[in-house]
Amino acid sequence: MENYTNQNTARRYLAHVSIFGTTQIHLRNPYIIAWWSAAFPGFGHMLLSKYLRGYFLFIWEVVINIKAHVNHAMILSFQGNTELAKEVLDTRWLLMYIPVYLFGIWDSYRTTIDMNRVYELANNEGHRYNSYALGALEINYLDKRKPLLAVMWSMFIPGLGQLYIHRILTAFFIIFWLVVFFYFSHIQEAISLLFLGKIKEATAVIKPEWLLFIPSHYGFSIFDAYIHTVENNKLFEKDLRSFLKENYQSKKFRILKGQKVQ
Repeated sequence: MENYTNQNTARRYLAHVSIFGTTQIHLRNPYIIAWWSAAFPGFGHMLLSKYLRGYFLFIWEVVINIKAHVNHAMILSFQGNTELAKEVLDTRWLLMYIPVYLFGIWDSYRTTIDMNRVYELANNEGHRYNSYALGALEINYLDKRKPLLAVMWSMFIPGLGQLYIHRILTAFFIIFWLVVFFYFSHIQEAISLLFLGKIKEATAVIKPEWLLFIPSHYGFSIFDAYIHTVENNKLFEKDLRSFLKENYQSKKFRILKGQKVQ
């Protein structure tokens, strides 16, 4: 049986299926990727499957943001306390925060443009890629999933949509940091107090500097799950189309000016 695993037998591949997930190259809007990097450094790179760079920028954002009190200052600014917001900011950490934040936006935009070019070259070369991975820990294969189901599970708990489409690394990362944000923001404790009608206690217990991380986390999880479900479905259809063409289509089959000729 012919082996289609990616072993550098071709110059470029469109995708690679492993037990940890399906990594693929497809056309992306660089402005959308840059926007996600602006919303939360690391998200743009994670959408591009540049996981190591994305994880590093994500962790950098959380640590430096908390140390510099960026979220705290933003909350005070929203409340009109601009002078107090200036006093809260720690410039020792802030001066490290700004360059890396801008780098994340620029690098994700630049990388998206480069990867779009790589996609066009790989798509024209048309080399086959593996569509099935069997290992001691997991099984992964190309198939069709429902994008709305991925969105629904991501709305319940961020990361579940990624598990649904077998993005194991991203799912683990999202769920882990969701637990961290929930724990330090005390949001679940605040929600319980709200149900009991204790509004003042709920407001007092919540930590807004950690709370501000959660909306972006939810939004990214939903967007990432939806986009990758759609693109995985396209990849499955492309792989199936190639297989049927190679194994069942007559070699004499041609399409000329909209007319089938056999």
